[in-house]
Amino acid sequence: MRISVLGTGYLGATHAAALASCGHEVLGIDADAARVEQLRLGVAPFHEPRLDELLARGVRSGALCFDTDYGRAARFADVHFLCVGTPQRPGSHAADLSAMWSAVHRLAPLLERGCLVVGKSTVPVGTASQVRDALRDNAPAGRSVELAWNPEFLREGHAVEDSLGPDRLVFGVASDPAYETLCAVYAPILASGVPAVRTDLPTAELAKVSANVMLAARISLVNLLAEVCEVTDADVGDLIEILGYDGRIGNRFLTPGIGFGGGCLPKDTRAFVARAEELGLGDAAAVLREVDVLNMRQRARTVDLAVSLLGGRARDEEVAVLGAAFKAGSDDVRDSPALDVACTLAGRGARVRVYDPKAGGNARRAAPGLTVVDTVEDACRGAALTLVLTDWAEFRSIDPVSLADVVRRPVVLDGRLSLDPDKWRAAGWDFHGLGRRVG
Repeated sequence: MRISVLGTGYLGATHAAALASCGHEVLGIDADAARVEQLRLGVAPFHEPRLDELLARGVRSGALCFDTDYGRAARFADVHFLCVGTPQRPGSHAADLSAMWSAVHRLAPLLERGCLVVGKSTVPVGTASQVRDALRDNAPAGRSVELAWNPEFLREGHAVEDSLGPDRLVFGVASDPAYETLCAVYAPILASGVPAVRTDLPTAELAKVSANVMLAARISLVNLLAEVCEVTDADVGDLIEILGYDGRIGNRFLTPGIGFGGGCLPKDTRAFVARAEELGLGDAAAVLREVDVLNMRQRARTVDLAVSLLGGRARDEEVAVLGAAFKAGSDDVRDSPALDVACTLAGRGARVRVYDPKAGGNARRAAPGLTVVDTVEDACRGAALTLVLTDWAEFRSIDPVSLADVVRRPVVLDGRLSLDPDKWRAAGWDFHGLGRRVG
C-alpha cells in the first residue's frame, strides 16, 4: 500500500519505519526541513534502540522516503496517518492540538480522491468527529475521505518492538471499508496473532489516554505506599514483592521512585482531567488530580531527602546526579523527574554534575546552567552525595567499591530502587532509597 505519515517526531518516525518494514511504500512528511534531511540519511533525530537500523533499511530499499511537501503526500498515498505531537497547552492542563489542526488544514484541500485518514495522536475524546467534519468540509473529494482512529501504545525505549509486535491494535472506524483498509495495513502484524479490537471513534480516542491514566495512578499509589513505609520503618522492597504475588495486582510497574515523567503520562493525565471537567465530570476526575499532585511530590521529597543527607544545606556541596532522561532506554528529558531534581538542587546552591548515557546533549540544551559530564566517574569525583535518578543498566552494574575511592563521602540516594542495598552497604556506602528501611 502507499501510505503517508504526517509528522515525523517520536511517533511518526517510528511508525513510518515500521510500516515500510511491513512491505508498504511510505512517505514521511514534516515541516522541519532539517529533521527531514536527517531522516533521509536513515538516522533518527532521537535515541531509540533499533530505530536507526529500521530507518536505514527502509531508506536503502526505497520503501521509505521523507519530504516537507503535503502535496506530494496527497498525490502519493491512499492512507494518511496523523502522527503529530499533542503536548500540554501553555498555561493550561489541556492538550495543545495546534499541530494536529495545522496538519488537517494543510492536507484536506489537497485530497482530490477518496482516501482514509487515520489519527494516531493522543487527543481529547471528541476530537475525531471534529477532524472528520473538517476533512469532509475542506477536501475536494468530500465524503469519500473517511476518518479512522488507530491509537499508538509505544513505550520509549521499546518503540520498535511495540510497533512490530504490539500487544493489541485498536481500530476506531465507522465503516467496513475503513476497517478492511486498516487490516490490510497491519496484515503482517495481524498474521502473527496480535489481537485487533474494532470499535467506534470516541472509544478509540480514549484507549491510549485511559491506559496512561491507569498506569499513572498505579505508579503514584505505590509511591504513597513507599512514603508510608518510610515513616513506619517498613521496607517497600519487601512490600512490593508481597503485592506482586497477588494475581489481582501483579508485579509490573510496581517499583516506587521519584515519579513518572516524559512526554506522555504527565500531559495525558492532565489533559484527561481537563477534558473531564469540560464534560462536567470534574468531581469524578478529582482522584486523577491527586495522582498528579502525588507524582510531583515525589520530586520534592527526593530533594528534601538529598538536602538532609548533605547535613541540612546544599550550598557549595558537590552532588553527583546519575541520570537525566525520564526513563532508561531514551534520551528524552521532557518533564524528567531526574532533571528536575538536579535543577532544584543546583538552584539551592549545590554544585551538581550530571551524567546520562544517552541524554547528556538534551540535558545540556534543556538546562544550560547544569554541568553535564561524560562518565560516571566525572560526575562522582569529590561528591558529598550521589543520586541515582534514572534506572539505566549501566548504573545497576556500577562497582560500589571502586566508586567509593572517587567520591568524597560514600553516601548514595537510590531514587529508582535499582541498586542492591546490601552490596552497596557492604562496600562501605551509607545507602538510602525512597521507601527503603535504613540500615
